[in-house]
Amino acid sequence: MSQAILTEDLSKSYGPTRALDGVSLSVPRGQVFGLLGPNGAGKTTFVRVLSTLIRPTGGRAQVLGHDVATDPGAVRARIALTGQFASVDEDLTGRENLMLLARLIGLPGNAARARCAELLAAFDLEGAATRQVSGYSGGMRRRLDIAASMIARPELLFLDEPTTGLDPRARADVWAIVRRLARSGTTVLLTTQYLEEADQLAERIAVIDHGRVIAEGTAAELKARVGSGVLKLTLRDAPAAAEAARIADRLGLEAHAQDDPRLLEVPLTGADEALPLLSALTAEGAAPVDFAYGQPSLDAVFFALTGHGAEPEHEPAP
Repeated sequence: MSQAILTEDLSKSYGPTRALDGVSLSVPRGQVFGLLGPNGAGKTTFVRVLSTLIRPTGGRAQVLGHDVATDPGAVRARIALTGQFASVDEDLTGRENLMLLARLIGLPGNAARARCAELLAAFDLEGAATRQVSGYSGGMRRRLDIAASMIARPELLFLDEPTTGLDPRARADVWAIVRRLARSGTTVLLTTQYLEEADQLAERIAVIDHGRVIAEGTAAELKARVGSGVLKLTLRDAPAAAEAARIADRLGLEAHAQDDPRLLEVPLTGADEALPLLSALTAEGAAPVDFAYGQPSLDAVFFALTGHGAEPEHEPAP
């Protein structure tokens, strides 16, 4: 079967709350596939269903050719899951954590030691192998957590928001690991709140909101739905921001208000659209006190696709 994941009208309800509301997705083998959305969108619920941690309410889901509801054992034997928080034992050393898991899955002593040594080297943890995990940095813990997921050489790895809470250097380390896994042929389903992360790692991206897939495509295709960039404006006060939004509207541009009432984001099809808008704002007494042109933010993407920003909320507990 060429598809690592295939879902049709997949749903999951918690009482009156529909965490998944008819999700249909197809993920080819050997890809890094990104699932992009805010907290509460349904990403983690989707991963929990596919990894057989919870049963779907309706629809169908196959992982590596096996139905998650009728053949969960076959699914579990071929996947690995790294959740949002490190699951390693802080009282053990890095090597002891990996050895424990290797023996639990049935590897004999010599094979377990060889696999652990291989993973410690691959994830740049050899120097910390004999240290207790309680002394590891956040990035080191995350690397160890992903290494632990790879002991059994899974065909499909679920990475659920693997860089949440990490500093930029640690995040870059995790990105390098994901790229290396992809080159080795492992299929990776990556959930993330960060547009940049999905852009850097995923060959294709699905955007999920309120339990539904609202867009799917490459990073370039999704950005094209918003524009090639966003002009971020800081005005002197809220009335000036409101006036700037009216001026942008008159020029055929849509200004999105932010949590700070002085801030606006204006999606543009190209950087050349920024100068006419800035000139008009200056001429009409609404010149920004600061501005920057950059890539679309997650809020900009969601505004373009749904008409609202990425509201922070938590997904229901199973």
